[in-house]
Amino acid sequence: MPCHTTFASFNPDSDIPDLSEKVILITGGTAGLGTETILQLAKHNPARIIFTGRNAAAAEAVIQSVKSTPSKTELTFIPCDFTSLDNVRDAGKEILARNTRLDILVCNAGVMALPKGLTKDGYEIQFGINHIAHALLIQTVLPLLLQTANEPNADVRIISLSSLGFTLATTIDFPLLKIEHDMGALGALKRYGQTKLANLLYAQQLAKRYPQITSVAVHPGVVNTELGRGLSAFYKYFVQIFTVGQMISVQDGAKNQLWAATTDKAQLVSGAFYEPVGSKGRSTKASQDEELADRLWEWTEEQVKPFL
Repeated sequence: MPCHTTFASFNPDSDIPDLSEKVILITGGTAGLGTETILQLAKHNPARIIFTGRNAAAAEAVIQSVKSTPSKTELTFIPCDFTSLDNVRDAGKEILARNTRLDILVCNAGVMALPKGLTKDGYEIQFGINHIAHALLIQTVLPLLLQTANEPNADVRIISLSSLGFTLATTIDFPLLKIEHDMGALGALKRYGQTKLANLLYAQQLAKRYPQITSVAVHPGVVNTELGRGLSAFYKYFVQIFTVGQMISVQDGAKNQLWAATTDKAQLVSGAFYEPVGSKGRSTKASQDEELADRLWEWTEEQVKPFL
């Protein structure tokens, strides 16, 4: 399948190949991009789609939506609160116990520009949800990913949702990740930017340390989802001003992660960052800082180790 460079040229119905026998895990699948990704992938017959979220009623609606189609894909909802690492660990262990393979992990769940706050484990709330919780989930299910990767003709992938918000961060302030740090003007967006930089750097590290797994980070575009509905009036205005004319639908917003999850493996460079759809993404000094990426990996390992 050729590398697509526009939203219009990528058609999930025709460009996603048959996914028979594949098992797919999607975080944050009960709304927005996560739900759209489930609905599109289910059309191509994967054996099972596992998805996480906190809203059981919304999860049931997703399941019923797929059941109303010709798809025979089995959907499994795993309740998971990304503000609790105990909960994330338990969800990961349940996934391990109930599955014999895992081909694709889409790290889709996330929050944006939240007010100052901490997770239940005492981490800055955006960093805790967007990075640490996903890192713990990845590390928990890693044995299953590696087991699948060792099979003949295996094609195991981890797709991490970053965003161009990473350009707001020039580094990661590790000493400040366990306090409600303000960061001054536009602090909520700056804290968000650190999490998106972490998502990008962590994908690079996964590619470096586990070459048998294809790991990439993607930017979905500026998407009209519930992610932005929790923003204060000030941040909504700020985002609207700087994204005028760029807002896209959820259907288009899911295309880059759908592309990364299903395009011919030869089209992907493990560790790379892609803008929609399938285009090599921009970079900054921080996003190319290997020393920072190594430090993030080591720091993250220390944080998740007690939960593994």
